[in-house]
Amino acid sequence: AGLLGSAIVMGVKRGVFANEAGLGSAPNVAAVAAVKHPGAQGVVQAFSVFLDTFVICTCTALLILLSGFYTPGFEGDGIVLTQNSLAAVVGDWGRVFVSVALSLFVFTCILYNYYLGENSLQFLTRNRTVLMLFRGLVLALVVWGSMQNLSTVFAFADITMTCLAFVNLVAMAMLFKVGLRVMRDYDEQRRAGVDQPVFDSRKFADLDLDLKAWPAEPSAAAQAEPQGVPAAQR
Repeated sequence: AGLLGSAIVMGVKRGVFANEAGLGSAPNVAAVAAVKHPGAQGVVQAFSVFLDTFVICTCTALLILLSGFYTPGFEGDGIVLTQNSLAAVVGDWGRVFVSVALSLFVFTCILYNYYLGENSLQFLTRNRTVLMLFRGLVLALVVWGSMQNLSTVFAFADITMTCLAFVNLVAMAMLFKVGLRVMRDYDEQRRAGVDQPVFDSRKFADLDLDLKAWPAEPSAAAQAEPQGVPAAQR
């Protein structure tokens, strides 16, 4: 029971760290997607979690287990283990490939999370001093993380992401009933044979919706669009 529980805890921590499910960061990006129904974007976001956790992470684990490099009691970090496992299958260039891929992944993740953090901060305050303090804190954390070992960085990330998850889970609990209503509307249209369900804000008059984003008569708004113009240009 202890072994199984430990494996589940480690899997959940690494899984959440990989796909950010439940942390509230992905909705910031998903919210700017141009879709006819919010339920459609929700399906895409759910598929991204499946793709990351069940496909990519499983492939990495199978590579390590089937490469023959891993032995019980291995004390190196996961990156070294992945590099050596790939090198055992495809040759020494596998280590270079993992290093380059990881560098690009880390760089884009830093920019992505910084962008989300700055946007959230500007929603709360436009004070430039606060913004400069935030930027300084981000740079300090990047320098600190580059000087620490991987276990320390992961431990720090686990603590901070747990705090982030608690805040987001409270918001999700408050929005649970609204989310179910939107999901039911999407599912009902799909069961009725509608290929691309359309969100009609008239069905949700009690909610504080942005009518520019979700018009009360979506079919009429679609007909008002200029004809013969490619969707990309519109």
